[in-house]
Amino acid sequence: MTTTRTDDMPAEWDERTQLTTFLDYARDTARAKCEGLSDEDARRAPLSTSPLMTPGGLINHLRWVEYYWFQVVFLGEDDEGPWTDEDPDREMRVAADFPLAHLLAEYAEQAERYRGLVAEHDLDARAKRPVSDGRRVDLRWILLHLIEETARHNGHLDILRELVDGTTGV
Repeated sequence: MTTTRTDDMPAEWDERTQLTTFLDYARDTARAKCEGLSDEDARRAPLSTSPLMTPGGLINHLRWVEYYWFQVVFLGEDDEGPWTDEDPDREMRVAADFPLAHLLAEYAEQAERYRGLVAEHDLDARAKRPVSDGRRVDLRWILLHLIEETARHNGHLDILRELVDGTTGV
């Protein structure tokens, strides 16, 4: 998988291009960290204190986090995510029911749809639903949040991958 480097970004890129390139880079990095993992290893939780933290669980979590921020918060659609009040981390739990290739394909397909959504809206466009403090964040804020969330979980994927099969990241 070839990813766009973010450390040699041309200065003439506009804000939208910068934000979407960084998000795509973080997404591509998450997928690259799973290359060569077996389905069995993608379901392994090597940290006894975090039984839901598996490589597959994190990929599924990232997929559903984007769904939540783009479709539920930004577009104001009904929340049809897998989580419940009784099982708020269910997206990580149900990942074990699917082959890793399926989870990665869903994540990639969804990212493509959301690239289109971002292209169709102004970065200053406000979310239809407020966040927990009552503010209606703009699309720019959502993109920045998703960059942060994905990058943070890429660190988790680095650690999990090393614990699962000894592979270390670059």
